[in-house]
Amino acid sequence: MNTFVLPGRVCSTAQIKEIAAQASGEWCLMLLREEVRWVLFGLERMIQVGEDTKALMVYSDHFNPAPAPVIDWQIGALRDDFDFGSAILLRVSALKQVAAEMDANFQYAGFYDLRLRLSRLAAPVHIPEYLYYDVETDLRKSGEKLFDYVDPKNRAVQVEMESCVTEHLKALGALIDYRQLKTISNQQTADYPVTASVIIPCRNRVRTIGDAIRSALNQRVREGYSYNVIVVDDNSVDGTVDIIKELETKHDNLIYIAQDPSWHAIGGNWNVALHHPKCGLYAIQLDSDDTYYDETTVQRFIDAFEEQKCAMVVGTYRMTDINGNELPPGIIDHREWTKENGMNNALRINGLGAPRGFYVPVLRDINFPTTKYGEDYAVGLRISREYRIGRIYSVVYNCRRWEDNSDANCDIVAMNRNNWYKDRIRTWELTARITRGE
Repeated sequence: MNTFVLPGRVCSTAQIKEIAAQASGEWCLMLLREEVRWVLFGLERMIQVGEDTKALMVYSDHFNPAPAPVIDWQIGALRDDFDFGSAILLRVSALKQVAAEMDANFQYAGFYDLRLRLSRLAAPVHIPEYLYYDVETDLRKSGEKLFDYVDPKNRAVQVEMESCVTEHLKALGALIDYRQLKTISNQQTADYPVTASVIIPCRNRVRTIGDAIRSALNQRVREGYSYNVIVVDDNSVDGTVDIIKELETKHDNLIYIAQDPSWHAIGGNWNVALHHPKCGLYAIQLDSDDTYYDETTVQRFIDAFEEQKCAMVVGTYRMTDINGNELPPGIIDHREWTKENGMNNALRINGLGAPRGFYVPVLRDINFPTTKYGEDYAVGLRISREYRIGRIYSVVYNCRRWEDNSDANCDIVAMNRNNWYKDRIRTWELTARITRGE
């Protein structure tokens, strides 16, 4: 059996074609790291499962050196950074067939193109057994890896990955034509008490909630427009509520909602704010540990809704520490979202950007899933299936990274749970897009 070493998931079409040309026999092994050490009969086990299941692609859990479980593939596993581990078993006949069909000359998306094409022939098989050891070379915390795909230095890679997933969606019959997307009407303003509401869900954010609320209350809107701030507290016990109540006594446009002790999570907290009688026509996100960039953020969202006539607007933010000092990669504008193809590329990336604003009449029909992770992504995908999503490419938001961020330093189990759920969201959305004409 041939063994081939690739420099990670980023490689060229030419490299894949060369591997296919050299491969012989029934199976070949593709290694994404040079150092892979098998447990006793680990490789034999992988081949055995491949034979038993008639698989075209097989991957497994491993150690690096701690246990490093990976997750099951599903049709929504469209992230180009999906973790198959470092050792991937490929059926040579399928590899040769797919490589012959690869007509693009990618410099970076060769492996992504390969595995998407293989998945259209048969589902990759995951073995939930620890079959080998490798060495993790990227030792950054999870929160430091989140924004690699929007780092400007990776832009050429992202363009190729988008091209790949676009062709994949076309082959599946799931591609959305932006010209068929709906626009919204701005004529419902009279039915809402204010033009816009800033929504701040929170739980135990005594250190940051005051900064968030004050940055919202400091907004300035033009004559003829109005806004309020709706803070939904989900049973905080650390003094957060005291800060909210103190500010409430001083500001008539601050609305405090106290949740009952049942399960709400971030999605449920958003839903109660959206359906509150004082919610405005537009709902604009502000996380409880972040701040708005300046006093013009709300007005810029209102202008974007009115000018672009979209059901959702995504802004631009900058990464800072808790004291407002800028952190790498600095300004993140999510330019991978384009009017022409953003709704398709959204199925590849792990988020649609921030901050987000929503057209409330549409969102009240969809609602957020009652989860504490991925709720915004689920709603964004659902909206993008039918409605245009607008963009603000200037900075409107400070995304503050600190030790209590929920994704600052997730362990492998938490990362896998989060990634599996987002893949599940993509699976549902992809299925809906494939069947929408039926």
